Amino acid sequence: MFRHIVLLAWVAEATEEQKAAVEAGLKELPGVIPELLRYEIGPDAGVSPGNFDFAVVADFASVEDYMVYRDHPTHLGVIADVIRPILANRVAAQYSF
Repeated sequence: MFRHIVLLAWVAEATEEQKAAVEAGLKELPGVIPELLRYEIGPDAGVSPGNFDFAVVADFASVEDYMVYRDHPTHLGVIADVIRPILANRVAAQYSF
């Protein structure tokens, strides 16, 4: 199994509508990318100061399946159209388990 984790921080000017568009766009991905075995996304709960604003955890059967997701045109479109315009910072890690 292979896991991909992403944490996103929004610019201060990001609107609630823009944040909702990110969540909506990402929620569409499991329906178009069958390589996604498990996909959990959501905004930070706000219980600890200094956290990033949004998290994505995605599981795949293999590195190759992750790369299909990484390079999928629908995924890239969500990044370009709704994430990048409000993105202040991003961190990510992948690992096998």
